[in-house]
Amino acid sequence: MRVGVIDVGSNTVRLLVASVKDGIVKPIREERTALGLARDIEATGGIGEPKLRHAAALATRYAGHAAEAGASPVAVLVTAPGRQSENADELVAAISSATGLQVRALTAEEEGRYAFAGVVASLPAPPGSLTVCDVGGGSTQLVFGTGPGGPVWFRSLDFGSLRLAQRCFTHDPPTRVELAEACRDVERAFFGLAPPLPRIAVATGGTARAVRRLAGRTLGPKELAKATSLLRKQRAAEIAAEYGVPLWRGQTMLAGVLVLAEAQRRLGVPLVVARAGLREGAALELAAAAEAAA
Repeated sequence: MRVGVIDVGSNTVRLLVASVKDGIVKPIREERTALGLARDIEATGGIGEPKLRHAAALATRYAGHAAEAGASPVAVLVTAPGRQSENADELVAAISSATGLQVRALTAEEEGRYAFAGVVASLPAPPGSLTVCDVGGGSTQLVFGTGPGGPVWFRSLDFGSLRLAQRCFTHDPPTRVELAEACRDVERAFFGLAPPLPRIAVATGGTARAVRRLAGRTLGPKELAKATSLLRKQRAAEIAAEYGVPLWRGQTMLAGVLVLAEAQRRLGVPLVVARAGLREGAALELAAAAEAAA
């Protein structure tokens, strides 16, 4: 079965077209466009009309690409912007009207569950215990469970790399004062959080995959400290050029590393960067629902 998932997130709008067979998700077509909805949300509390139109246009374009690739069904999922924006209903309505597709604003728990399922499906063997850490642009999910049993513990933090960077960093690169304030923000967000200690921890999402380019696939305290040291000294354009990431990612990578480092410290084991995550988990559920209905 070939399915399509359009993911409207805080940083980007993304498309995944994948074949799903026997619980294995094989990507066929992937696209992304930076939109930065979280910038509007952090600045004003809502999403401005230009970005509402842009989000709807991107979703329409990606729906067409999914159809061209033979995907059916196609789901449109709105992650943190659908929970955090004061006019989230307008975002959902604009995309639905433009695409003619049903649009779902995911709860934080649904977002975490999809990320967990996508990661587990990508592993060669079900782990005894696993925590998935998904740092997005507007929110961060921590999900603990087992491969066979699924999630049993979940927490969502209402901030991510883009919102933290916009809130704390006005200079490029950030000043010592701005960096210290960002670290305090991260500590406040994690205050009182005592997650179960897993055998392995996996980091998913665009931030983690970008950090892998400069620190490697396994992110322990040493690797994350090194990444922080490198990123705090470089301008966003230099980060983008040196590590082969888009400029918008270069502007948020340091903030994302700070979140990953605090999550890693709380979990007590290194984070292993995964290729799969939320979209793959959603593709699995979409395919299962379509098969059940056939």
